[in-house]
Amino acid sequence: MVIGIIGGGASGMAAALAAAEKEQVQVILMERQARLGRKLQATGNGRCNLSNLHAAAGGYHGAQPSFADYAIGQFPPEAALRWFRSLGLFTVAEASGRVYPYSDQANSVVDILRFALEKPNITVKLGFEVEKVKKTADGFRVLSKEETVSCDRLIVACGGLAGTKLGGSMSGYKLLRSLGHSCTKLRPTLVQLKTNWGGVAGLKGVRTNCHAEILRDGELFARSTGELQFTEYGLSGPVIFEVSRDVCQGGGEWLCRLDFLPEVAVDTLEGELTRRRKTHLPASELLTGILHNRLGRVLTQAVGVPANRSISELTEEDLRRVARAVKAFDVSLTEPMGMDCAQVTAGGIRTEEFDETTMESRLIPGLYACGEVLDIDGDCGGYNLQWAWSSGRLAGESAGRNHT
Repeated sequence: MVIGIIGGGASGMAAALAAAEKEQVQVILMERQARLGRKLQATGNGRCNLSNLHAAAGGYHGAQPSFADYAIGQFPPEAALRWFRSLGLFTVAEASGRVYPYSDQANSVVDILRFALEKPNITVKLGFEVEKVKKTADGFRVLSKEETVSCDRLIVACGGLAGTKLGGSMSGYKLLRSLGHSCTKLRPTLVQLKTNWGGVAGLKGVRTNCHAEILRDGELFARSTGELQFTEYGLSGPVIFEVSRDVCQGGGEWLCRLDFLPEVAVDTLEGELTRRRKTHLPASELLTGILHNRLGRVLTQAVGVPANRSISELTEEDLRRVARAVKAFDVSLTEPMGMDCAQVTAGGIRTEEFDETTMESRLIPGLYACGEVLDIDGDCGGYNLQWAWSSGRLAGESAGRNHT
């Protein structure tokens, strides 16, 4: 039996390795780029957050989030880590549950998978741009400009549209739609958010821990605590990625309320600032030792405290305004950055058209899909790669079984 797999990313490689565990199965892995796992190589700022110890407890989204439960249950994070260890990868888990390669380098994950694919019953075709898939009486024909691959069963693991600079594309959606499947609206998630607040440009590159709340028309939409990074256009970092899903989708007024000292009460902070009135340093230094210097100066100016005034001359109301800014600073949000900057695609091929226990199409026997091409996306912190491993392995195992 020959199993064709379209897409050499995380889910495609997992599917290939699972299917090839049956030696009588021949696997043909087709990747349109010049190398496997290009997007995987860039994940986690090059560190590759490959799983999360809490992924089996939920954290997935889509029109039918429970679709992910079976695959994750069959191949939970603990199983994924044992699998990677069996392939030769050493990993380390942080207190948050995020799992990284011990080397702290994404290429370790890619290389281990690439080495594992060096099996007699796996053929890897790089630079294979699939143009069309045809269903035949006994299987499928996968056509590129150069050649045609015939297979008994086919797994579509093309990934999503996010990260277009690294290979994200519409190809998987188009192929599955050409075979009769339908797709939900696609939108970016785990993505930076833009703002029209002028002060952001002066903070480009500043990183700080904070608590973030997203408000829509004054109502709480989402909240998160973690690292924030300011960019030229707005807000980034894990704390933003975690709350970015569906932000600025639809109408309304959106803003992000930032607490830069979530562990410190506002009256405690006011007391510290009051104690500093004994100094004659300029007001621009009021938050020195409390926040990043640039952030402290920008916040002080943002509430109307002149930078050149002496701290000893500040009024109690001045100090109160600065303390409130540190504890609840509102930044307006205009839109998310585009798909080229997003780490993950929200939306995808409708999951009700697939069997969650096999990843097989309910419309076309012998056709499977896995990973980001489906309408499942996870929280920030390794959830999406865990979905790729779990759904990929389930698809590969299911396709490799003997059907009557």
